This record gives sequence, C-alpha cells and structure tokens, in this order.
Amino acid sequence: MEATKNKLWTRDFSILTLGTVVSMLGNAVAGFAIGLLVYDRTESVLLYALFMTCYSLPRIVLPMFAGPYLDRFSRKRVIYTLDFASAAFYTVFFILLLRGYFNYTAYLLMSMVVGGIDSVYSVAYESFYPTLISEGNMTRAYSIESLIYPLSSAIMVPIAGICYRTIGLAPLFLFNALTFLIAAIAETQIKAVETHIANAVEKFNGSRFMQDLKDGFAYLKRERGLNAITWFFFVMMFTSSICMTLALPYFKTLTLVDGVMQYSLVMSANTIGRLIGGSVHYFYRYPAQKKYNIALFVYVAISIFDGAYLFFPFWAMLFFMLFEGMLGVTSYNIRISGTQNYLPNEMRGRFNGLFQMLSILGTIGGQLIAGAIGDLFDIRLVVAVCMAIFGLSVFVFITPNREAVKKIYNVNA
Repeated sequence: MEATKNKLWTRDFSILTLGTVVSMLGNAVAGFAIGLLVYDRTESVLLYALFMTCYSLPRIVLPMFAGPYLDRFSRKRVIYTLDFASAAFYTVFFILLLRGYFNYTAYLLMSMVVGGIDSVYSVAYESFYPTLISEGNMTRAYSIESLIYPLSSAIMVPIAGICYRTIGLAPLFLFNALTFLIAAIAETQIKAVETHIANAVEKFNGSRFMQDLKDGFAYLKRERGLNAITWFFFVMMFTSSICMTLALPYFKTLTLVDGVMQYSLVMSANTIGRLIGGSVHYFYRYPAQKKYNIALFVYVAISIFDGAYLFFPFWAMLFFMLFEGMLGVTSYNIRISGTQNYLPNEMRGRFNGLFQMLSILGTIGGQLIAGAIGDLFDIRLVVAVCMAIFGLSVFVFITPNREAVKKIYNVNA
C-alpha cells in the first residue's frame, strides 16, 4: 500500500529503517576489522589495495544487470533474501576465524562474494526505499538514511578497534551474522505493494531484459542533468578511493604515535560531522532555489579539506574532517533526494544500477592506482593531487550543465 501522505514514519518505512540500522551495526564492525587484519597480515599496501579491489570487482557489472530485473520484480524480496544469505556467509566467516584460518587467496574470493551480495542489495535498497517515503518527505527521509552508517561507525568502529587488540575478530563476525539475520526477519514483514511490477513475470525474457538494459542507457544519455551528475561522481569516487585507500597506510607510518588510533579518531571526527549534518537536514529544510549553489560550494570545499588535512597537526585533522563530514552529508542529501525524486519509479533500478556501476569503476580504478603508487610517492602529495583533480571536475561536469542539474537539485523533495 502507498505510504500515508505527509506521514514519514509509516509502518513499512520504520521496519526497513530498523533493519538497515541493525545490519549496518554489524557491517561497520566487519568493514573496519577485516581490512585492518589483511593489512597487518600482509604488511603490503599493494596486497591491501588488491583485497579492497576484489571486494569491488563484482560491483562493476552486477548492478547494471540487476537494474532491469529490479524494475520488473520484487525489490523487497531481493532485499530480505540477500540479508539471509549474508547472515549465513558471515557465520561461515566466524567459524573460519575462530579456527585461526587465514589464507590471502581465500579471503580475496570471499571478499568478492560479499561484494556481489552488497552490490545487488544496494541497487534493490536504493530503488525500494523511495517508494516507502510519503510525499514531501524525501529530504527528511534521506537525512535519516545518511545518519545510519555514520552512527553505526561512530558506535562500532572504536569497539572493533578494541576487540581487534583483545578478543580477536571471530566474535565480531558472529555479531555481524546475527544483525543480518535480525534485519532479514524484520524485512519480511514489510507489506507495501510494489507498483512497479506492472508487467506479468512471463513477459520478462532474454530479449526483454536486453531491451530494458538498452532503455536504461538511453535514458541516462538523454537526461543531461543525470548524466552530468553520474560522470561527476565517477571522478569523485575515483579520486576519493585513492585517498581513502592510502589513509590507513599513511597513519601506520607515524612511528611516534599510535597511528591506528589516530586514524580511528580522525575517521570518527568525520563520522560525527556527518551525524551533525544529517541531523540538520532532518529538522531544517534548505531553500530549494539555493540547493544547487550549496552543493557546488560543498564540492569545492571538500576538495580543499581532503587535499590538505594530512599536512596539518592532528588537532587540525580532526577539525578538517569534522567539517568535511558535515559538508559531505549535505551534498549527499541534496543529490540523493533530488535524483530519486526526479526518477520515475519504473526506471529507478536501471539508473541506480548504472550509477553504482560507474561509481564502483571509479572506486576500483582509484584503489588500483593507490596500490601501484602508494609505496613509491609521498602519500600526502598523492592525496593533494587527487583532490585537486576532483575540484577541477566540478567545472568540467557540473557548472557547464548547471540548468539541467538545477532541475534535479532545486526541488522541495
């Protein structure tokens, strides 16, 4: 059934949000801890970056092919099925870690399985979530969504760091498995009717799939604003992934202090900034006619903050990352609420799949570059150059298409 008009916290919206919160608590633990484990065991930036890349490899093509399917079939069923699968997978991971098993090749393969599940889940979730939001509440709803991951990280990443040095990783993955199981059970109780399933299942065959896929590419090509935003975020993900991949190795080179602890605190400052920014969006609605200009300012400011913070003392890093988090969640909310409001429901799966595919291509390209040059050049200089490229891309993709982008951003969603 459709969400009640002007009421955000409907039953179905609350269930999906609760399920997401629970699963993200577990994911925040696993994401931080497994990367740290791999880097500690290999002591190689290249192998660490390769591990991160293998997680992203399935996300190159799976979102694109998942899009047409998710525009024809139940997105809700895909969401809870994949959460059940994740619960089972992390249970296996828990057993392996409990026995002290570590094999780099096996971990690469397991990371690809996780990446495949996450990629399809993300497209299904991003396409289903807007349908549970009542009219006029898009911005508020996405302010809540933007709080979930940073809040989970703020709570669980410090705990993961402590557990890593005390009880080990195995219990963390058992916790992760339980969170996914709870989320999946909750999501089966969502009753919303998915109106995009207008065509009968038997009409969806190979030729229909290929036509739907082509229609998705054609839609993105003719929508100038969406096209500009998509390619801009491709560059953003490319440059940001280089910086994020190199951040932990840089902090671990700091021999006079506990680099891992400093890294955790800096990332926590960014998380706190995102929490503040997301809270502001929930209670305060930015004027629609100014959203494009706000997003433009944020893009340029982030390129400066992220490019410069490693050159400053630790207290200044905290300051920069706090404000970067506040600004980042602001631009995210403007972009995601604007694009999802603009998209027709029957096209959401295909657009979200293509958007995610290009974003992941940028991420993987950045991770590979980081792995190739991370041991050769000053990491701080690499980060500064990457953020300069990101800043320039604003004037290559966004400003030349300002009128088309304004139609997407400048709305009271």
